[in-house]
Amino acid sequence: MNQLSQLDWDPDGKPRKPRIIGIGAQKAGTSWLSEMLAQHPKIWTPPFKEVQFFNHRFVPEHRQWLPWHYRRSKENLVNRYLSKNKPMRPELVHYLEDITSGQMFTENWYRRIFAPAPKGTRPIDITPEYSTLPEAGVEFMADFLPNAQFIYILRHPVDRAISQLKMNLRRAGRTPVTIGDWMTEIDDPVLMNRGDYAAYLPRWQNHFGPDRLLVLPFGRIAREPESLIRQVETFLGLPAADYKGLRRKVFASPDGVSVPDEARAALRDKLEPQFAYLEEHLDAGFLEDLR
Repeated sequence: MNQLSQLDWDPDGKPRKPRIIGIGAQKAGTSWLSEMLAQHPKIWTPPFKEVQFFNHRFVPEHRQWLPWHYRRSKENLVNRYLSKNKPMRPELVHYLEDITSGQMFTENWYRRIFAPAPKGTRPIDITPEYSTLPEAGVEFMADFLPNAQFIYILRHPVDRAISQLKMNLRRAGRTPVTIGDWMTEIDDPVLMNRGDYAAYLPRWQNHFGPDRLLVLPFGRIAREPESLIRQVETFLGLPAADYKGLRRKVFASPDGVSVPDEARAALRDKLEPQFAYLEEHLDAGFLEDLR
């Protein structure tokens, strides 16, 4: 979350495009990445994570829950100020009203999201759902954002799916009891879709070379976060910065929900095509760092 101090907000800023895009994967450390890069003095993040512009345009089924996403994001931000007994600055109140009312998800609306970024900073949009864009969506992003750089974090397929499953269960208020219940849950096609590296990664690599697309393994966030963030800085051509909370988990899965071994094994079988793809296209060191 951006610090939203008087020094990192330009109330008279003009609409602009982001220069850095975090495209996913979901439940693969994008919240950690967002929280770290928001601290860099040369990067500006919106006052909420996940702008959801390109998937709104190219993934119609996402439009069903995007109004909820923006209501929740706005409420969370307001509650964060209330919990600290701090008033929201008038320009922030106006900004939130502007981007959550009227016609949303237009190209001008997307540019207005990043208008408060001060001169000399690079706006960033981290939205994990972008990794699931169809070919037309990736091609559109390549044309619309010719100067942007992209970061894609990959996580061990089973670990990623289980983390997403726990999140989905928590949001739905469900607790599977029997093995049959668990098997029904892991049949949810959404679990496969968000981690379909074999379909998605080649699309991005076909449009962006290594100077534009950085692919990282999730496991390094826990084991060597400073080395990882330095690699990100080098990729983006940014000077080294100091970061708080490098080793702190962001949105860690709550305790109390344990996926049975039978369900994990079934997930492993369902995800075999992903493992086969990763083993064929990534080196052994990268694969070891997926978890």
